[in-house]
Amino acid sequence: MIDVRSKRLVVDGSPRILLSGEVHYFRLARHDWADRLDKLVAAGADTVASYIPWLCHEDKDGGIDVTGRTRPELDLGAFVDLARERGLYFLARPGPFVMAELKNEGLPYRLYDEHPEIHPVSWDGEPVPTRTVDYLAPAYLAEVERWYAAVMPVLANRLVSRGGNVVAVQLDNEIGMLSWVTGRPDLTDHLLADLDGWLRERYDADALAARYPGLALEDPAARAAGIRSPREEYAAALLHDLGRYMRARFARYVAALRGFAEAAGVSGVPFLVNIHGTADGRGTPFPIGISQLMDTYRGVPGMLSGSDHYFGDLTTRNAADLYLMNAFMDAVHDADQPLTSVEFEAGDGDYARDQATRYDPSAVDLKTRLCVAQGNRLLNYYLFAGGINPRLDTPVGDGNDRIAFTGERHGTGAPVGALGELGLTYSRTAAVMHAVRAVGGKLATMDEEHDDLAMGFVPDYFMTETAYPKSTLVREIVGNLERHRFGGPGQLMARAALAAGYRFGAVDLQDREALAPRTTPVLMLASARYLAAPVQSRLVSYLRAGGRLLLCGEVPAYDLEGRPCTTLQDALGVRPLGVRHGDHGFFLSVCASGWAAPRPEVRVSSTQLLEPGTGTVLLREYASGDACGLDVRVGAGRAVVLTTDYPGNDVAFYRTALETLGVRARLRHDAPRAGLLVTSTRNERGERFVHALNLDGYDADFRLTEDDRTLFGGHPVALPARSGVMLPIDLDLDPGVGSDLEPRVGHSPVRLAWATAEIAALSPGRVAFRSGPGECVAAFETDRLLHGDWSDATFTRDGVAGDGRDGLWLVRIPASTGGSGQVHTVAWDPVSGD
Repeated sequence: MIDVRSKRLVVDGSPRILLSGEVHYFRLARHDWADRLDKLVAAGADTVASYIPWLCHEDKDGGIDVTGRTRPELDLGAFVDLARERGLYFLARPGPFVMAELKNEGLPYRLYDEHPEIHPVSWDGEPVPTRTVDYLAPAYLAEVERWYAAVMPVLANRLVSRGGNVVAVQLDNEIGMLSWVTGRPDLTDHLLADLDGWLRERYDADALAARYPGLALEDPAARAAGIRSPREEYAAALLHDLGRYMRARFARYVAALRGFAEAAGVSGVPFLVNIHGTADGRGTPFPIGISQLMDTYRGVPGMLSGSDHYFGDLTTRNAADLYLMNAFMDAVHDADQPLTSVEFEAGDGDYARDQATRYDPSAVDLKTRLCVAQGNRLLNYYLFAGGINPRLDTPVGDGNDRIAFTGERHGTGAPVGALGELGLTYSRTAAVMHAVRAVGGKLATMDEEHDDLAMGFVPDYFMTETAYPKSTLVREIVGNLERHRFGGPGQLMARAALAAGYRFGAVDLQDREALAPRTTPVLMLASARYLAAPVQSRLVSYLRAGGRLLLCGEVPAYDLEGRPCTTLQDALGVRPLGVRHGDHGFFLSVCASGWAAPRPEVRVSSTQLLEPGTGTVLLREYASGDACGLDVRVGAGRAVVLTTDYPGNDVAFYRTALETLGVRARLRHDAPRAGLLVTSTRNERGERFVHALNLDGYDADFRLTEDDRTLFGGHPVALPARSGVMLPIDLDLDPGVGSDLEPRVGHSPVRLAWATAEIAALSPGRVAFRSGPGECVAAFETDRLLHGDWSDATFTRDGVAGDGRDGLWLVRIPASTGGSGQVHTVAWDPVSGD
């Protein structure tokens, strides 16, 4: 059985972190299935995932082969069963869209030929440039129901809830992605008629006429022309309405797919929706996917969301992106829904096979560690094994007639190559999977610990995929949002906060119940010039009730449709004087004052100039002397307002700003560089891990403190360049309790107080550590006799933990002598009854 509760995946009664690899059975000869699954098991995975492509399973006569009658590699049930024989769960991804570099994104050519109305037109009546469809077109849904009726029974007979190994089912893939990538929403006649009904439910006749002046919505021809080519008077209103409508439409689509799946017998396992998308090595567009799809899963029992991200190496440039992506996903989850990642990039990056890109082998290791630390309970490494693209049953005359556009071979840069050879990233992928599996039972019960700090998430800031490109006002709104919402000043703030040691989540500011000083004492917000009136009012109420705000960007002056709205600026007592930008001829600079001084003058690229009312000026633009940074009291609360892209490498400035607002980073390191990211996780029993990631190309030696208390007995942690470590604190290795959680008579528990080495394996009566580049130390709290498996093992009794505990066993673990850490085991003597 599988259950989802309290952000845990509970499989057969135990919380689990599922580690999966994507292996495409349809791209492999059947006799190669076993080899690829064996390599996946050897790498440490417990789950295999695969798309199930409609394009491949539908034959030239329109029949659907899932038993291998036309080609043995299409026997889906046999692949799932083979995975079960190897102890692997199966994550099913039956589309109907699957992408995976398949032609038509995995849909049969026949659909477009027989149902041309499902292929949308968009702005100005132009056809969309991709092979997307109108998801709710009746003809399309009827075809999907037929596809699900064929494929779902194969899965239903093998569900975990029925004793099988199918652990979850993903519904469709990257829903809405093709629309935002191209900037062209699906505007079929069917959709526009449905949108008309949605608008009439939302607005009365007078409000609708005022909102869309001159648009005769009741006339289908006029409606089509007026929506596809909106006039300037209502283009901004359409941006807002069409975006919200599409959210609801996607939710209806996913609900229809779930209904088809359940009707075919699939129930009792989670359904997944995956969220796109990353671009250019960054996560800046990713929250667009959250905005589009959050209504498909938010608060819906049995539904989970999963990330889908590709940004190569994890560096100081994009680590905050991944951190915020996870935080923003969680901000719109309910109390039970955990984080998952259904496409977790695992290849070497040479997707074009031109040697132009090669990721550092640390990429998969560092990204895995950060996602696990933030509470991801399922990671699906994509693509784990490459393969061969077979030819289509019916030639289409497109140059190669293969199922995909990558040529004969697919996934050549994967950990396992197209012919089964081990790729460049296999060993590092296997190493991090084994590291997580070693302590997976502990990690699966833990949540990230946060300081009294959260990042504000405004989903409507990312509702820009429906922007009409010819509208001047819409371009102005969207351009300002894009500058501030993720990649601009707010990104500098997030990077600096992480570098300063802060651990934080996110809060959905559009949720009326989410923001309160009691639950979010300090809020960070990347603010644009445009912000919805209800959100502005919510922020003012939060401040007046004692909340504290660090705002970076611009103080909003309009709502999201461009109407004047000064609720927040009025409460802050400021008046914007305009925005100034630097260029090659004007070297825009700001100077510090107030508690920010003394600091050197620094160059910036943009600043909103302010006329302050009350409060302390912190930053001034050099040329005009106007303020661009303020410390302001609002009711019982306080705000630090920074309306310039103040450099994020001045970590001390941002730390001081947050400490001025009353939140201090509890977990700190003394490394001199900003490339060290440290966070921690904890479970209800008080067991913990400190997760440290060295994002730099330089080795790091540091000590850690928490609330000014020395951790790890003051012993240093040595972390090589581009590596990570999970350091245990207060782990019960042998808690001295039976299955009924009652103490066993005469049993002395064994607790690992802390260690500066990572655990490589846990088993009854022993724990193995992976040594580091320097000597590591482990402290045990027990009366049992400890012994090691290395010749010069040293055990010292009556050591000190650094937190007031004494009488510990201190075990010194020798430094590694090779390129990777050796494994050293500490065991303890059994007692009677063990």
